[in-house]
Amino acid sequence: MDPQRISDEHHDFLAARSQGTLVTIRRNGRPQLSNVLYEYHRDAGTARVSVTADRAKTHNAAREPWVALHVSTEDFWGYLVAEGRAELSAVAADPHDEVVDQLVDYYRRLSGEHPDWDEYRQAQVDQGRLVMTVTVERTYGAPRV
Repeated sequence: MDPQRISDEHHDFLAARSQGTLVTIRRNGRPQLSNVLYEYHRDAGTARVSVTADRAKTHNAAREPWVALHVSTEDFWGYLVAEGRAELSAVAADPHDEVVDQLVDYYRRLSGEHPDWDEYRQAQVDQGRLVMTVTVERTYGAPRV
């Protein structure tokens, strides 16, 4: 979906936050929920999440790419659900591969500079990390920016 079709209010709401609940679909059709940190790219209409290869959310998204990201306000009463398709990168295989470069960018956008980038890069490989990119196709809710 064209990110321009998502309202400015919804783009603003997603971009102003970085914590949400990711919903994936289990093999039995029931939802699986995970609290995640995400980074939203307004122009692309995508949210990036760092995940590990061995987690249920990753297996579920690989099998069924429909996902939803539920994001709420601090007071709980404002919320937005962003539904879309998940795309998974390769698993980080080398501290200097493209996937780890994406994870470094993700970390910087959410947390700033890391005290030891070499350590961080190696940890991404050791943990079997990859990037889930969610292309937002539909939003709904009662957001309050």
